[in-house]
Amino acid sequence: MKTIRDIDISGKRTLIRVDFNVPLDEKGRITDDARIRRVLPTVEYALEKGAKLILASHLGRPKGQVVPAMSLAPVAQRLGELTGKPVQLAPDAVGPEVEKMVSDLQPGDILLLENLRFHAEEQANDEGFARQLAGLCDVYVNDAFAVSHRANASVVAITRFAPVCVAGLLLEKELEYFHRAMTNPRRPLAAVIGGAKVSSKLAALHNLLRTVDKLIIGGAMANTFLRGMGCDMGSSKIEEDLIGDAAEIVAEAQRRKVRLYLPVDAVAARELSDQAPVRTLPVQEIPEGLMALDIGPATAMLYAEALEDAGTIVWNGPMGVFEMMPFSKGTAHMVKTVAASAALTIVGGGDTGAAVHQSGLAEKISYISTGGGAFLKLLEGHELPAVAALEKAAETA
Repeated sequence: MKTIRDIDISGKRTLIRVDFNVPLDEKGRITDDARIRRVLPTVEYALEKGAKLILASHLGRPKGQVVPAMSLAPVAQRLGELTGKPVQLAPDAVGPEVEKMVSDLQPGDILLLENLRFHAEEQANDEGFARQLAGLCDVYVNDAFAVSHRANASVVAITRFAPVCVAGLLLEKELEYFHRAMTNPRRPLAAVIGGAKVSSKLAALHNLLRTVDKLIIGGAMANTFLRGMGCDMGSSKIEEDLIGDAAEIVAEAQRRKVRLYLPVDAVAARELSDQAPVRTLPVQEIPEGLMALDIGPATAMLYAEALEDAGTIVWNGPMGVFEMMPFSKGTAHMVKTVAASAALTIVGGGDTGAAVHQSGLAEKISYISTGGGAFLKLLEGHELPAVAALEKAAETA
Protein backbone atom coordinates (compact mmCIF):
# COMPACT_ATOMS: atom_id res chain seq x y z
CA MET A 1 0.00 0.00 0.00
CA LYS A 2 1.51 3.31 -1.09
CA THR A 3 1.17 6.57 0.82
CA ILE A 4 0.83 10.16 -0.33
CA ARG A 5 4.61 10.51 0.06
CA ASP A 6 5.23 7.90 -2.63
CA ILE A 7 3.61 9.75 -5.53
CA ASP A 8 3.79 13.11 -7.30
CA ILE A 9 0.76 15.25 -6.42
CA SER A 10 2.09 18.60 -7.64
CA GLY A 11 -0.65 20.41 -9.54
CA LYS A 12 -2.94 17.38 -9.32
CA ARG A 13 -6.54 17.27 -8.16
CA THR A 14 -6.06 15.40 -4.89
CA LEU A 15 -9.18 14.12 -3.13
CA ILE A 16 -8.52 13.29 0.52
CA ARG A 17 -11.18 11.36 2.43
CA VAL A 18 -10.90 12.66 5.99
CA ASP A 19 -12.96 12.19 9.14
CA PHE A 20 -14.31 15.59 10.15
CA ASN A 21 -17.21 14.07 12.10
CA VAL A 22 -16.72 16.55 14.94
CA PRO A 23 -19.13 17.25 17.82
CA LEU A 24 -21.25 20.41 17.52
CA ASP A 25 -23.20 22.27 20.21
CA GLU A 26 -26.81 23.42 19.83
CA LYS A 27 -25.61 26.56 18.04
CA GLY A 28 -23.61 24.59 15.51
CA ARG A 29 -20.22 25.41 17.02
CA ILE A 30 -17.45 22.81 17.11
CA THR A 31 -16.80 21.68 20.70
CA ASP A 32 -13.74 19.53 19.93
CA ASP A 33 -11.58 20.00 16.82
CA ALA A 34 -9.20 17.09 17.52
CA ARG A 35 -10.27 15.19 14.40
CA ILE A 36 -9.50 18.21 12.23
CA ARG A 37 -6.11 18.69 13.85
CA ARG A 38 -5.13 15.05 13.43
CA VAL A 39 -5.39 15.25 9.63
CA LEU A 40 -3.43 18.52 9.35
CA PRO A 41 -0.08 16.78 8.60
CA THR A 42 -1.59 15.23 5.45
CA VAL A 43 -3.36 18.45 4.44
CA GLU A 44 -0.24 20.56 4.98
CA TYR A 45 1.93 18.06 3.11
CA ALA A 46 -0.44 18.20 0.12
CA LEU A 47 -0.44 22.02 0.21
CA GLU A 48 3.38 22.14 0.36
CA LYS A 49 3.54 19.91 -2.71
CA GLY A 50 1.22 22.22 -4.63
CA ALA A 51 -1.78 19.89 -4.89
CA LYS A 52 -5.24 21.13 -5.79
CA LEU A 53 -6.90 19.94 -2.60
CA ILE A 54 -10.40 18.47 -2.38
CA LEU A 55 -11.50 17.22 1.05
CA ALA A 56 -14.44 14.88 1.62
CA SER A 57 -16.08 13.89 4.92
CA HIS A 58 -19.34 12.99 6.58
CA LEU A 59 -20.86 14.60 9.68
CA GLY A 60 -23.47 13.00 11.88
CA ARG A 61 -26.23 10.71 10.64
CA PRO A 62 -28.45 12.62 8.19
CA LYS A 63 -29.64 9.30 6.69
CA GLY A 64 -29.34 10.35 3.07
CA GLN A 65 -31.22 13.63 3.56
CA VAL A 66 -29.95 17.20 3.38
CA VAL A 67 -29.95 18.33 7.01
CA PRO A 68 -28.70 21.95 7.29
CA ALA A 69 -27.68 21.44 10.95
CA MET A 70 -25.20 18.79 9.72
CA SER A 71 -23.55 20.97 7.11
CA LEU A 72 -19.74 21.01 7.12
CA ALA A 73 -19.74 24.85 7.09
CA PRO A 74 -18.36 25.11 10.68
CA VAL A 75 -15.60 22.66 9.70
CA ALA A 76 -14.63 24.73 6.64
CA GLN A 77 -14.31 27.79 8.87
CA ARG A 78 -12.23 25.99 11.51
CA LEU A 79 -9.97 24.35 8.93
CA GLY A 80 -9.35 27.77 7.40
CA GLU A 81 -8.31 29.09 10.81
CA LEU A 82 -5.96 26.15 11.39
CA THR A 83 -4.31 26.24 7.96
CA GLY A 84 -4.33 30.02 7.55
CA LYS A 85 -5.86 29.54 4.10
CA PRO A 86 -9.39 30.13 2.79
CA VAL A 87 -11.44 26.94 2.53
CA GLN A 88 -14.27 26.92 0.02
CA LEU A 89 -17.32 24.83 0.91
CA ALA A 90 -18.99 23.16 -2.06
CA PRO A 91 -22.82 23.17 -2.14
CA ASP A 92 -22.84 19.38 -2.55
CA ALA A 93 -20.48 16.40 -2.69
CA VAL A 94 -21.03 15.73 -6.41
CA GLY A 95 -22.70 17.33 -9.42
CA PRO A 96 -22.00 19.92 -12.15
CA GLU A 97 -21.54 22.84 -9.73
CA VAL A 98 -18.98 20.88 -7.72
CA GLU A 99 -17.19 19.80 -10.91
CA LYS A 100 -16.95 23.46 -11.99
CA MET A 101 -15.47 24.45 -8.60
CA VAL A 102 -12.92 21.64 -8.88
CA SER A 103 -11.93 22.68 -12.41
CA ASP A 104 -11.32 26.23 -11.14
CA LEU A 105 -8.93 25.11 -8.37
CA GLN A 106 -5.34 26.34 -8.45
CA PRO A 107 -2.38 24.58 -6.79
CA GLY A 108 -2.61 25.23 -3.03
CA ASP A 109 -6.39 25.85 -3.06
CA ILE A 110 -8.67 23.93 -0.67
CA LEU A 111 -12.23 22.84 -1.49
CA LEU A 112 -14.31 20.99 1.12
CA LEU A 113 -17.18 18.94 -0.29
CA GLU A 114 -20.49 19.08 1.55
CA ASN A 115 -21.51 16.21 3.84
CA LEU A 116 -21.14 12.91 1.97
CA ARG A 117 -23.97 11.36 3.97
CA PHE A 118 -26.48 13.80 2.50
CA HIS A 119 -26.44 11.07 -0.18
CA ALA A 120 -27.77 7.65 0.86
CA GLU A 121 -25.47 6.18 -1.80
CA GLU A 122 -22.44 6.92 0.41
CA GLN A 123 -23.26 4.33 3.08
CA ALA A 124 -24.65 1.95 0.44
CA ASN A 125 -21.16 1.79 -1.14
CA ASP A 126 -22.86 2.76 -4.41
CA GLU A 127 -20.61 2.50 -7.46
CA GLY A 128 -22.34 5.33 -9.33
CA PHE A 129 -21.75 7.75 -6.45
CA ALA A 130 -18.17 6.49 -6.07
CA ARG A 131 -17.56 7.00 -9.79
CA GLN A 132 -18.76 10.62 -9.50
CA LEU A 133 -16.40 11.24 -6.56
CA ALA A 134 -13.51 9.60 -8.39
CA GLY A 135 -14.21 11.78 -11.41
CA LEU A 136 -13.28 14.83 -9.34
CA CYS A 137 -9.67 13.74 -8.82
CA ASP A 138 -6.38 12.58 -10.29
CA VAL A 139 -5.29 11.15 -6.94
CA TYR A 140 -7.40 9.62 -4.15
CA VAL A 141 -6.06 9.59 -0.58
CA ASN A 142 -7.72 7.74 2.31
CA ASP A 143 -6.85 9.44 5.59
CA ALA A 144 -10.03 8.48 7.43
CA PHE A 145 -9.03 5.56 9.66
CA ALA A 146 -12.16 6.01 11.80
CA VAL A 147 -14.38 5.17 8.80
CA SER A 148 -12.17 2.49 7.28
CA HIS A 149 -14.08 -0.39 8.90
CA ARG A 150 -17.17 0.59 6.91
CA ALA A 151 -17.81 -0.38 3.27
CA ASN A 152 -18.76 3.15 2.18
CA ALA A 153 -18.51 4.58 -1.32
CA SER A 154 -15.89 7.19 -0.36
CA VAL A 155 -13.49 4.64 1.14
CA VAL A 156 -14.13 1.36 -0.71
CA ALA A 157 -15.97 1.65 -4.07
CA ILE A 158 -14.05 4.82 -5.03
CA THR A 159 -10.78 2.85 -5.17
CA ARG A 160 -12.11 0.97 -8.21
CA PHE A 161 -12.43 4.19 -10.22
CA ALA A 162 -9.86 6.73 -8.99
CA PRO A 163 -6.72 6.82 -11.20
CA VAL A 164 -4.29 6.55 -8.24
CA CYS A 165 -5.17 5.43 -4.69
CA VAL A 166 -2.90 5.88 -1.65
CA ALA A 167 -3.03 6.19 2.14
CA GLY A 168 -2.70 9.46 4.02
CA LEU A 169 -0.23 10.09 6.82
CA LEU A 170 -2.79 9.57 9.60
CA LEU A 171 -4.01 6.24 8.24
CA GLU A 172 -0.39 5.15 7.84
CA LYS A 173 0.37 6.09 11.45
CA GLU A 174 -2.73 4.33 12.84
CA LEU A 175 -1.81 1.06 11.15
CA GLU A 176 1.86 1.39 12.05
CA TYR A 177 1.16 1.79 15.78
CA PHE A 178 -1.42 -0.97 15.85
CA HIS A 179 0.97 -3.41 14.19
CA ARG A 180 3.80 -2.37 16.52
CA ALA A 181 1.54 -3.27 19.44
CA MET A 182 -0.01 -6.48 18.13
CA THR A 183 2.31 -8.02 15.55
CA ASN A 184 5.73 -7.79 17.19
CA PRO A 185 5.11 -6.27 20.63
CA ARG A 186 7.53 -5.51 23.40
CA ARG A 187 6.45 -7.96 26.10
CA PRO A 188 4.68 -8.46 28.38
CA LEU A 189 1.77 -7.33 26.17
CA ALA A 190 -1.23 -6.26 28.26
CA ALA A 191 -4.70 -5.47 26.93
CA VAL A 192 -7.10 -3.40 29.04
CA ILE A 193 -10.67 -3.85 27.81
CA GLY A 194 -13.60 -1.96 29.30
CA GLY A 195 -16.96 -0.59 28.26
CA ALA A 196 -20.58 -1.52 28.78
CA LYS A 197 -21.15 -4.76 26.86
CA VAL A 198 -19.43 -8.10 26.57
CA SER A 199 -21.37 -8.58 23.32
CA SER A 200 -19.53 -5.72 21.61
CA LYS A 201 -16.10 -6.96 22.75
CA LEU A 202 -16.50 -10.75 22.62
CA ALA A 203 -14.72 -11.26 19.28
CA ALA A 204 -11.91 -8.93 20.35
CA LEU A 205 -11.43 -10.79 23.64
CA HIS A 206 -11.15 -14.17 21.89
CA ASN A 207 -8.65 -12.77 19.38
CA LEU A 208 -6.59 -10.98 22.02
CA LEU A 209 -6.14 -14.20 24.01
CA ARG A 210 -4.05 -15.53 21.10
CA THR A 211 -1.55 -12.68 21.52
CA VAL A 212 -1.56 -11.02 24.93
CA ASP A 213 0.23 -12.00 28.12
CA LYS A 214 -2.24 -10.18 30.39
CA LEU A 215 -5.91 -9.30 29.95
CA ILE A 216 -7.54 -6.75 32.26
CA ILE A 217 -11.32 -6.34 32.15
CA GLY A 218 -13.28 -3.39 33.54
CA GLY A 219 -16.48 -1.47 32.95
CA ALA A 220 -20.00 -2.89 33.10
CA MET A 221 -18.89 -5.82 30.93
CA ALA A 222 -16.95 -7.14 33.92
CA ASN A 223 -20.28 -7.71 35.75
CA THR A 224 -21.19 -10.56 33.40
CA PHE A 225 -17.85 -12.28 34.07
CA LEU A 226 -18.27 -11.86 37.83
CA ARG A 227 -21.83 -13.20 37.78
CA GLY A 228 -20.52 -16.28 35.97
CA MET A 229 -17.97 -16.72 38.77
CA GLY A 230 -20.67 -16.76 41.45
CA CYS A 231 -20.99 -13.07 42.45
CA ASP A 232 -24.60 -11.89 42.71
CA MET A 233 -23.69 -8.33 41.57
CA GLY A 234 -26.94 -6.91 43.00
CA SER A 235 -28.87 -4.93 40.38
CA SER A 236 -25.83 -4.42 38.15
CA LYS A 237 -26.18 -4.59 34.39
CA ILE A 238 -25.63 -8.21 33.34
CA GLU A 239 -25.84 -9.81 29.89
CA GLU A 240 -27.44 -13.02 31.11
CA ASP A 241 -27.23 -14.72 27.71
CA LEU A 242 -23.47 -14.20 27.62
CA ILE A 243 -22.52 -15.61 31.04
CA GLY A 244 -21.50 -18.85 29.32
CA ASP A 245 -19.39 -16.94 26.76
CA ALA A 246 -17.68 -15.02 29.56
CA ALA A 247 -16.92 -18.30 31.33
CA GLU A 248 -15.37 -19.61 28.10
CA ILE A 249 -13.11 -16.52 27.96
CA VAL A 250 -11.94 -17.27 31.50
CA ALA A 251 -11.31 -20.94 30.61
CA GLU A 252 -9.51 -20.02 27.40
CA ALA A 253 -7.27 -17.60 29.29
CA GLN A 254 -6.33 -20.42 31.67
CA ARG A 255 -5.60 -22.80 28.77
CA ARG A 256 -3.40 -20.23 27.05
CA LYS A 257 -1.74 -19.20 30.33
CA VAL A 258 -2.89 -15.59 29.91
CA ARG A 259 -3.17 -13.78 33.24
CA LEU A 260 -6.76 -12.52 33.48
CA TYR A 261 -7.72 -9.74 35.91
CA LEU A 262 -11.27 -8.87 37.00
CA PRO A 263 -12.51 -6.31 39.54
CA VAL A 264 -12.27 -7.19 43.22
CA ASP A 265 -14.30 -4.19 44.41
CA ALA A 266 -16.72 -1.71 42.87
CA VAL A 267 -18.24 1.72 43.36
CA ALA A 268 -21.98 1.05 43.55
CA ALA A 269 -25.12 3.18 43.66
CA ARG A 270 -28.89 2.80 43.41
CA GLU A 271 -29.14 5.02 40.35
CA LEU A 272 -27.01 6.42 37.56
CA SER A 273 -26.86 10.03 38.73
CA ASP A 274 -24.28 12.71 39.52
CA GLN A 275 -25.95 13.12 42.92
CA ALA A 276 -26.27 9.43 43.75
CA PRO A 277 -24.86 8.36 47.14
CA VAL A 278 -22.17 5.73 46.47
CA ARG A 279 -20.72 2.78 48.36
CA THR A 280 -17.47 0.96 47.72
CA LEU A 281 -17.94 -2.77 48.21
CA PRO A 282 -16.18 -6.07 47.45
CA VAL A 283 -17.75 -7.51 44.29
CA GLN A 284 -19.04 -10.49 46.33
CA GLU A 285 -21.07 -8.17 48.59
CA ILE A 286 -23.08 -5.93 46.25
CA PRO A 287 -26.67 -6.16 47.54
CA GLU A 288 -29.87 -6.14 45.52
CA GLY A 289 -30.80 -2.55 44.63
CA LEU A 290 -27.20 -1.41 44.07
CA MET A 291 -25.40 -1.36 40.71
CA ALA A 292 -21.65 -1.60 40.13
CA LEU A 293 -20.86 1.54 38.12
CA ASP A 294 -17.06 1.82 38.43
CA ILE A 295 -14.11 -0.24 39.57
CA GLY A 296 -13.15 0.40 43.19
CA PRO A 297 -9.82 1.64 44.62
CA ALA A 298 -8.52 -1.87 45.39
CA THR A 299 -9.15 -2.90 41.78
CA ALA A 300 -7.49 0.27 40.49
CA MET A 301 -4.42 -0.57 42.58
CA LEU A 302 -4.47 -4.23 41.45
CA TYR A 303 -4.62 -3.17 37.78
CA ALA A 304 -1.79 -0.66 38.25
CA GLU A 305 0.38 -3.38 39.76
CA ALA A 306 -0.51 -5.78 36.92
CA LEU A 307 0.61 -3.18 34.37
CA GLU A 308 3.83 -2.26 36.18
CA ASP A 309 6.10 -4.54 34.14
CA ALA A 310 4.24 -4.23 30.81
CA GLY A 311 6.25 -3.63 27.66
CA THR A 312 3.17 -2.78 25.59
CA ILE A 313 -0.31 -1.69 26.74
CA VAL A 314 -3.37 -1.56 24.47
CA TRP A 315 -6.45 0.01 26.07
CA ASN A 316 -10.00 0.13 24.72
CA GLY A 317 -13.02 1.03 26.85
CA PRO A 318 -13.50 2.94 30.14
CA MET A 319 -13.53 1.34 33.60
CA GLY A 320 -16.88 2.82 34.58
CA VAL A 321 -19.43 5.52 33.77
CA PHE A 322 -16.62 8.07 33.70
CA GLU A 323 -18.86 10.86 32.36
CA MET A 324 -20.38 11.14 35.87
CA MET A 325 -18.14 12.35 38.67
CA PRO A 326 -19.03 9.66 41.29
CA PHE A 327 -18.06 6.91 38.82
CA SER A 328 -15.07 8.52 37.10
CA LYS A 329 -12.23 7.65 39.46
CA GLY A 330 -11.52 4.16 38.12
CA THR A 331 -11.04 5.41 34.55
CA ALA A 332 -9.04 8.42 35.79
CA HIS A 333 -6.75 6.09 37.74
CA MET A 334 -6.26 3.91 34.67
CA VAL A 335 -5.34 6.99 32.61
CA LYS A 336 -2.68 7.90 35.19
CA THR A 337 -1.39 4.33 35.28
CA VAL A 338 -1.09 4.06 31.49
CA ALA A 339 0.37 7.57 31.18
CA ALA A 340 3.03 6.82 33.80
CA SER A 341 4.05 3.54 32.17
CA ALA A 342 7.36 3.15 30.35
CA ALA A 343 5.58 0.76 27.95
CA LEU A 344 4.46 1.51 24.40
CA THR A 345 0.90 2.67 25.14
CA ILE A 346 -1.91 2.73 22.60
CA VAL A 347 -5.41 3.93 23.40
CA GLY A 348 -8.37 3.30 21.08
CA GLY A 349 -12.04 4.09 21.20
CA GLY A 350 -13.93 7.38 21.36
CA ASP A 351 -14.80 7.20 25.07
CA THR A 352 -11.32 6.08 26.11
CA GLY A 353 -9.68 8.79 24.04
CA ALA A 354 -12.06 11.36 25.52
CA ALA A 355 -11.13 10.28 29.06
CA VAL A 356 -7.42 10.63 28.26
CA HIS A 357 -7.88 14.09 26.73
CA GLN A 358 -9.96 15.23 29.73
CA SER A 359 -7.16 14.17 32.06
CA GLY A 360 -4.61 16.48 30.44
CA LEU A 361 -2.23 13.51 30.13
CA ALA A 362 -2.68 12.85 26.41
CA GLU A 363 0.95 13.75 25.65
CA LYS A 364 2.11 10.95 27.96
CA ILE A 365 0.39 8.29 25.81
CA SER A 366 2.42 6.88 22.91
CA TYR A 367 -0.56 6.92 20.53
CA ILE A 368 -4.28 7.76 20.76
CA SER A 369 -6.26 6.26 17.91
CA THR A 370 -8.89 8.34 16.10
CA GLY A 371 -11.10 5.30 15.50
CA GLY A 372 -13.41 3.47 17.88
CA GLY A 373 -15.11 0.94 15.62
CA ALA A 374 -12.08 0.64 13.32
CA PHE A 375 -9.73 0.07 16.26
CA LEU A 376 -12.05 -2.58 17.68
CA LYS A 377 -12.29 -4.28 14.29
CA LEU A 378 -8.50 -4.57 14.23
CA LEU A 379 -8.52 -5.96 17.79
CA GLU A 380 -10.94 -8.61 16.53
CA GLY A 381 -8.31 -9.64 13.99
CA HIS A 382 -10.27 -8.44 10.96
CA GLU A 383 -8.98 -6.57 7.95
CA LEU A 384 -10.48 -3.12 7.41
CA PRO A 385 -12.48 -3.01 4.14
CA ALA A 386 -11.08 0.37 3.15
CA VAL A 387 -7.48 -0.73 3.76
CA ALA A 388 -8.08 -3.93 1.78
CA ALA A 389 -9.50 -1.81 -1.06
CA LEU A 390 -6.38 0.41 -1.07
CA GLU A 391 -4.12 -2.64 -1.13
CA LYS A 392 -6.08 -4.14 -4.02
CA ALA A 393 -5.89 -0.87 -5.93
CA ALA A 394 -2.11 -0.82 -5.42
CA GLU A 395 -1.83 -4.39 -6.80
CA THR A 396 -3.76 -3.54 -9.96
CA ALA A 397 -2.12 -0.14 -10.55
